[in-house]
Amino acid sequence: MSITDKYQEKLISADKAVDLVKDGYYIDLSWATSYSIYFENALAKRINEFSDLHLRGGCELKTPDVFEADPENKHFDYTCFHGLGPMRKLFSSGQSQYAPMKYSEMPSYYKRGYLKTNIYVMQVAPMDHNGFFNFGLATSHTRAQFESSDIVIVEVNEKMPVVSGGLDSAIYIDEIDYIIEGDNPDVRGIPIVAAGEAEAKVAKYVVDELEDGMVLQIGVGNLPSAIVNEIVKSDLKDLGCHTELFVDGFVDLIEAGKVTSLRKNIDRGNHIYTFAMGSPRMYEYMRENPQVVGKTVDYVNSPSTVNRIDKFCSINGAIQVDLHGVSSAESVGTRHISGSGGALDFMLGAYESEGGKSFITLMSAREDKEGNLVSNIVPTFAPGTQPTGVRANTHYIATEQGIFNFKGKSVWERAEGVISLAHPQFRDELIKEAEKMNIWRRSNK
Repeated sequence: MSITDKYQEKLISADKAVDLVKDGYYIDLSWATSYSIYFENALAKRINEFSDLHLRGGCELKTPDVFEADPENKHFDYTCFHGLGPMRKLFSSGQSQYAPMKYSEMPSYYKRGYLKTNIYVMQVAPMDHNGFFNFGLATSHTRAQFESSDIVIVEVNEKMPVVSGGLDSAIYIDEIDYIIEGDNPDVRGIPIVAAGEAEAKVAKYVVDELEDGMVLQIGVGNLPSAIVNEIVKSDLKDLGCHTELFVDGFVDLIEAGKVTSLRKNIDRGNHIYTFAMGSPRMYEYMRENPQVVGKTVDYVNSPSTVNRIDKFCSINGAIQVDLHGVSSAESVGTRHISGSGGALDFMLGAYESEGGKSFITLMSAREDKEGNLVSNIVPTFAPGTQPTGVRANTHYIATEQGIFNFKGKSVWERAEGVISLAHPQFRDELIKEAEKMNIWRRSNK
């Protein structure tokens, strides 16, 4: 049978695909830009027909339709492995549960059978002449997901860019059970966030620590945008890309001639990533670009990979840090905000890299809903706050007030360093708290 015949034989409507669902099924709706559209929408319309469904996803770029169809979660529960803005209210209301994870381990959760999957659904690019469907922008743990699933369904989206990556980034038609076609919506993305003057100050402290030939891992948001802008203005050259998340900032750095990846000692010449979210411009840059290569997260994020890359530089954000240098990117008290992502993986790997550095960045303070200034530097975390990087793993922390290297520092030296990064309005109070904690000496400034 030809691949064209196989394709036609496996075609199914989204409504017919929902007929495959049974009570109690575990259904994985994929990740970020690959997240199911057609199937999830059809399932939402019929969610009341089922009971005890277990749905999973991560990095959702819109609120899944099932929550509007069944706001009381009478017919399903939902597990999210990394939450962006659309999921935060659902965490707060208890409608969705967060699953803590070490991102580089995600494929192993499926391979070892810790996560059972009855149906796996994802968006893919159209089938090529050899019978392969490219995963597009989310290589991540995709292959492990479909290999461990009882039923594999792909949703063809003609607008999904084909991105390099070999078998880490494609599935053959014989490995697929059903194919859904639809109206080919635009691939979802995230807005480019402008950086202000305060963010530029943080960026300056970080970029001053960088060197030619460093290999970068950076995220998305105000501070990463500021860091990209600062690098573009700098004299840095021959930088490399090995990152969990490929974002528009990397395209800016590549087009400015700052990132070439040609001095990397591993994957030389390739801009390595595991998933991507950005603008249509970025997606077009990635399309069939042989230098941009998607690999599985257990390779990209693994500290054992990162520590072999010379001069690796990891730059991640945090919500709060305490006086010991512990950072949290996940929650404030019991209010869950995001997730650990790959921050810990890269913190560990970057420091072990020859000439490597890892940075945690944040603003020293923020305004609350009433317009009051609140310190992001705290004596200790509120009960329920989940630490992302423990104090022994912290290398550099930078705010708009300065930068501090924690390696080899005692607890009182750390307290002094952290307080120097705090907003001046809160420093005296933080000193008092450090004294109560017996981590402040009279010899401190």
